[in-house]
Amino acid sequence: DPADIDGIWLGNFNSGLVKDGFASSLALNVDDRLRFTPATRLENACASGSAAIYAARDAIRAGWAKTVLVIGAEKMTAQDTAGVTAALSGASYQAEEADVSFPEVFARFARKYFEANGDHSLTLAKIAAKNHANAMKNPLAHLHKALDVEFCNTVSDRNPMIAAPLRMSDCSLISDGAAALVMVADERASAFDRVVRFRAAVQVNDFLPMSRRDLAAFDGPFEAFRRAYAAAGITVDDLDFAEVHDCFTIAELLVYEAMGLAPRGQGARAMEEGHVMADGRLPVNLSGGLKAKGHPVGATGVSMHVLAARQLTGCAGEMQKAGADLGCVFNMGGSAVANYCSILEPAG
Repeated sequence: DPADIDGIWLGNFNSGLVKDGFASSLALNVDDRLRFTPATRLENACASGSAAIYAARDAIRAGWAKTVLVIGAEKMTAQDTAGVTAALSGASYQAEEADVSFPEVFARFARKYFEANGDHSLTLAKIAAKNHANAMKNPLAHLHKALDVEFCNTVSDRNPMIAAPLRMSDCSLISDGAAALVMVADERASAFDRVVRFRAAVQVNDFLPMSRRDLAAFDGPFEAFRRAYAAAGITVDDLDFAEVHDCFTIAELLVYEAMGLAPRGQGARAMEEGHVMADGRLPVNLSGGLKAKGHPVGATGVSMHVLAARQLTGCAGEMQKAGADLGCVFNMGGSAVANYCSILEPAG
């Protein structure tokens, strides 16, 4: 019942993508009973959705709210490609990276990684092909198109080089989208049939300037996973699936190492040994990931948590991982600067 909502949190990046810069109260238009409900917009780059979830969770844990609505939303297609690129660049350190596009930002990670560990262009192509195959089972995915490894690994008119070594197939989509979820205090959970709870929720921020970080690794995500595993009392081997932030394929490869699926510099093993495939021991991005599901920036973190909740409640349809009891969501903002790691499980 809308009258039960104590507060609304909106994850929305915007940064000039649309002219509406004050979107928090737009949700009140859904139902007049939401009028006068406190509403707040959260922005933390591509992790704005997770920022909204964590802020809402904090309000519940503090006793201020019992039932809250969390929304993630972004409209990106009102701008052309140049406009989107300019808006997203606002999530970079302007003193040093003002003229650097986000494909180039992650291309720098890829080049450093390749310098240290050899050319892994084929691994990136395999990650892209995996996620496109997974998206074929996601009815809400932006792109329902299977792309094989050969296509993803070949530079062509249909798959041009965007920022070497990243090809178009290595880059996530420009998408419009929204996602929403309801969070409740423990004492209200029994009123719902399908409930998921946080076993751990960790946020870690790293230095904003890329010049202060080792670009051959994801140190911020590594620390987020380390703390989340410790808080949950688990290891990576206990997880049944993971939804991770693959804004570019190099990001997913680096996350394999950050989450402990492979030692540093050996992330390709997780792919080569089949661990992250849909039928592997730890499927990664069964939804198709940001690569194929889409990446409407402010909506992404909320969408990832919703998809994980569906897995844990047996409501994921063709995407369902049988026996999924423990899942992980990793959402990051900027160039692995704002890092959110959630460990989720069925309640009760």
